[in-house]
Amino acid sequence: MPAKIIETPYPLIDSDPHAFRVIRYYRPSDYGVWAAATGAFPAALYAWRLNISTEMADPVKFSLRTSLRLGGFLGFVGGFLLSYQRSSARFWGWSENKREEEMDRVELSQRASEGKSLYGDSPQPQWVQAAAARNSQFSQLKFSAFPMLNLVNHPHHGTDPAKYGVKSTEELTEGSN
Repeated sequence: MPAKIIETPYPLIDSDPHAFRVIRYYRPSDYGVWAAATGAFPAALYAWRLNISTEMADPVKFSLRTSLRLGGFLGFVGGFLLSYQRSSARFWGWSENKREEEMDRVELSQRASEGKSLYGDSPQPQWVQAAAARNSQFSQLKFSAFPMLNLVNHPHHGTDPAKYGVKSTEELTEGSN
């Protein structure tokens, strides 16, 4: 089944980017969101605790150390998923992506000129690559239910490889005649 074509305000870079590529293309604002979420979660727990203890007597007086550590971990994971989702939205063309578009053009044009596969080679059979692409495409929208990242190199990315200088098989056969 072909990937669904969605009209976006900015150009589509990749409909199913590899996880390492999404992280490599992070902007400083993505790291800021990640850091803010990491700090905000335990800060909210601490503020909530202060609010509870000022409104009523707190007979328990338990230490917050474990709660704050768990809150820091959950903030770290949640912040990562949020910043990953923001970076993915730029790949999809849902938010401004001029920087990523230029980085993508340079990176993949270089791979094409070197004769390498645009999106990397995979030891998986084609049917596994296709299934992985179907499962992970736009999966960043459902991080709340099931966090899934694309960890499989495959050729299903919703863009035309010719824009990077890759010749189609028809052009290659015509050129050899």
